[in-house]
Amino acid sequence: MTKSNQALKGIILLGVIMSIFILVSHDTLGATLTLPNITVGVNETDSPQELSKSLQMIFIITILGLAPSILIMMTAFLRLIISLHFLRAAMGTQTMPSNQILIGLALFLTFFVMSPVFSNIKTNAWDPYQKGEITQSVAFDRGVIPLKEFMVKQTRDEDIKLFMDLSGRAPLKDDSQILEQLPLHVVIPAFIISELRAGFIIGFLLYIPFIVIDMVVASTLMSMGMMMLPPVMISLPFKILLFILVDGWNLIIGQLVQTFR
Repeated sequence: MTKSNQALKGIILLGVIMSIFILVSHDTLGATLTLPNITVGVNETDSPQELSKSLQMIFIITILGLAPSILIMMTAFLRLIISLHFLRAAMGTQTMPSNQILIGLALFLTFFVMSPVFSNIKTNAWDPYQKGEITQSVAFDRGVIPLKEFMVKQTRDEDIKLFMDLSGRAPLKDDSQILEQLPLHVVIPAFIISELRAGFIIGFLLYIPFIVIDMVVASTLMSMGMMMLPPVMISLPFKILLFILVDGWNLIIGQLVQTFR
């Protein structure tokens, strides 16, 4: 009983000491540490330069918010990622290469294909805007032209005509001024469905040699009476071997990039 009372007193004493330590630490930290005060508001200003900087910041934040959609839907990324996913499905390697690898490869290939377009936008739109030589509207118009030129070049006339008809616009009369006559809300969806079509065509062509291997292996196993053995287990090594022998990555990536020339 005495030992229990001593243990209880020791626990109470330890609790009191810890409470005092926490209170002292809290007071000390409260006296020494200061937290930043972050506020967001709209205040009056008499300086046009401050207003211009605020508008520039809003413009940049808007562009950054739209950057993923622009990268996916208005560049070479869409065709590349669709083709690479079809290639993996045709080989039957399940999750190898992984989605992260395929997306990363498609992303860097997109930067490679789009580098002339991005350089043109930087030279003719971004740099003059940063120097204050042109306004935001002029910079936007100049930046859209190279991107629109790239999209129109990769878009079929049938798809452009489809969205021109859906928007109720008259057919184009002067092909020399097609960039000026076509609005973005017509070019972008036409470009997307053209890229989807191109990606599916490439995927179909990638499937053909691997389907042939699957058919040969399945027929061989059937003729040998090995019907219980899954053909995929035998055909997968042959697919990988064929892909290595023909230097598949070099061949496919080279041909994919050439489709944008």
